[in-house]
Amino acid sequence: MSDTSGPDAADTADTAGTTGTPGLTGENFGAYQSKLYLNGLGGQLPPFTTDFTALEDSVRERLEPGPFRYVAGSAGSGATARANRAAFDAWRLVPRMLRDATVRDLRTTVLGTDMPAPVLLAPIGVQSIIHPDGELATARAAAALGVPTVLSTASSHTIEDVAAASGDGPRWYQLYWPNDDEVCVSILNRAKAAGFTTLVVTLDTWTLAWRPHDLDLSYLPFVRGVGTAIPFSDPAFLAGLEKSPEEDLISAVLRWVPMFTGTDRSWDRLPFLRDHWDGPIVLKGIQHPDDARRAAAAGMDGIVVSNHGGRQVDGAVASLEMLPEIAAAVGDRTEVLFDSGVRTGSDVLKALALGAKAVLLGRPYAYGLAHGGEDGVRHVLSGLLADLDLTLGLSGHRSPAELSPESLRRA
Repeated sequence: MSDTSGPDAADTADTAGTTGTPGLTGENFGAYQSKLYLNGLGGQLPPFTTDFTALEDSVRERLEPGPFRYVAGSAGSGATARANRAAFDAWRLVPRMLRDATVRDLRTTVLGTDMPAPVLLAPIGVQSIIHPDGELATARAAAALGVPTVLSTASSHTIEDVAAASGDGPRWYQLYWPNDDEVCVSILNRAKAAGFTTLVVTLDTWTLAWRPHDLDLSYLPFVRGVGTAIPFSDPAFLAGLEKSPEEDLISAVLRWVPMFTGTDRSWDRLPFLRDHWDGPIVLKGIQHPDDARRAAAAGMDGIVVSNHGGRQVDGAVASLEMLPEIAAAVGDRTEVLFDSGVRTGSDVLKALALGAKAVLLGRPYAYGLAHGGEDGVRHVLSGLLADLDLTLGLSGHRSPAELSPESLRRA
């Protein structure tokens, strides 16, 4: 616990950080710490824990077993998810002193999207199993802070409704690539028309992994018609049904599930996406430098170094372990982003130091959604950004651009 006597107590009135008006002009993210302390003077505690490594345990009793295990669970034995966290622990920040880090600027631009910090909300599907407002609440919370959100094809709400909830907030669209080209093009056109600027194509989930926690409960939201709002509202998809999903849910499910799972594509299919999306394209799920090189050679604008948070290949290498090699291979030709295992501000700093331009936050904000809908997501995101801001300064850096492998040491 922090010592709030002496100079530190005075400092909490103006926690050192960027200053200015909210949003891209310089959000004082570290001030969220001061707000929580000052709220305590009136007897108001945070809505739930500020230790985001403890969120999984805190949300366990709030959700039914099926939804909880679906969000928290991993492939097989869970070895990859554990490796992701161990990889972060294998690196240590090396704080530097007297570096004039009182004022910090976390802003960055990735693929034409201005961001108040190098953080996006990762695509997480079927959010209505966590909270009824699902992706709508997430979009509103992210937009309030100016943080981009990446909408999953497996959304519980339509593209158009999530776009409306985002307002003027930045938004990217994640594609689970349907094997029906007409449906794929229709979905892409809707996303573009709704103001989604960057396409994130997930490569590592062309079929579901062996997930014992879900299998033991026979729980898969899609077969129950959950997480299907986008296809079930798509004219090209509906044209292939004899009856609407409202009239015949099973037939609609049986058409959709094999359409977005079960087909592994090849590199020569990427031009199809370029033909039908005129904005930046990012490939998510890259774990090998050679795949990163192929993505760059194919003209892809970005990659996400990711193992899907350990949900797809059991016993796989940790994403952070591969990040430096991948960044060295293609960082001068394509934007390198990162996800898998991020829980804290220091995690973000480590990923940035090892070559990522920005980081995607996943499960923690989903747990925040379970705790309190839009307010819960905002609490997690505000806390993560505050932690990032404060740790950046305390480690002796004024902006993410100052981070490098020299900022770290192997444990």
